[in-house]
Amino acid sequence: MITVTMGAIEEAVDRAIGSLDIPRLREEYWAQNEFLFVPQFLPRQVVEAHLAPLVQSVKPDLNRNFIPGHKKGGSVSVYTLHAKAPGFLEFYRSPVFLSFLTQVTRAPLQRCPDQDPHACALYYYTEPGDHIGYHYDTSYYKGARYTILMGMVDRAPSCKLVCDLFKDDPARETRHLELNTAPGDLVLFNGDKLWHAVTPLGEGEERVALTMEYVTNPEMGPFNRIYSNLKDAVAYFGLRAVFGGNRKV
Repeated sequence: MITVTMGAIEEAVDRAIGSLDIPRLREEYWAQNEFLFVPQFLPRQVVEAHLAPLVQSVKPDLNRNFIPGHKKGGSVSVYTLHAKAPGFLEFYRSPVFLSFLTQVTRAPLQRCPDQDPHACALYYYTEPGDHIGYHYDTSYYKGARYTILMGMVDRAPSCKLVCDLFKDDPARETRHLELNTAPGDLVLFNGDKLWHAVTPLGEGEERVALTMEYVTNPEMGPFNRIYSNLKDAVAYFGLRAVFGGNRKV
C-alpha cells in the first residue's frame, strides 16, 4: 500500500475552496440545471504528486466489465480504496469539502452508507473502446444523489465526458458540452438531472477519474438495495466486491 501525506491534500483543498467565489459558482450551478464544472479545482501538480501514485497502485485490482451497447471499462470500489489507498477516503470525508458542496447545492448532503461501493471509487478507461453510454446517475436512495467527478489521469483527447444540460426540462433548449477532465478538474451534478456519457477511448490513450457520491437521505428500500447491488456487481465492481464478506470502510 502506498501511503500519502494527507496534510498536503487537506491544505490544497482548503486553499482551493478559500480562493473560490462560492456565490458565483452556486449561481452557475443552478443556472445550468444543477451542473458545475470547475477547471483546476485542485492544482494539477498536487494531483500528480499525491493522488496519481495511488491511482496506479490500485490499478492491478480493477474489475473490468463489458456490457454490449452500454459500457466497457474498469472500476475500483471504495472497499479496495479503504484497504490500499485510504488517502482517497480522507478526501471524500473532508468536512471542508462537504461544506463547499453543501453551499453550492443548497442540499443537506451526507456521505453514502458504508456499504455503497460507489461512495468513493475510481473509473479506469485503459483499453481502446472503453466508454460508457448516455445515462443518468439515478438515485435509488430515498433522497437525491449527487456525483462529483475529478480528473486523475487524462492522456486521452478522444475520451471525453459529454453532457446534455436541460434534457429533463421541456421548457429549455438542450445544451451539449464536451469536456476533457484534466487532473484536478472537478465536475459536480445532481445525478437525476444530468444526461451524460463518456466517449470511446482511442489507441494508446488512458483516462482515470475519481468519483465521489453524496446523498440527502441515506435510506434505501430493500428492493432498491437488491437492484442497486446487482447493478454494481454486474456493471462495475464484480460479485466478490459487492457481495463478499470483507467490505470494510
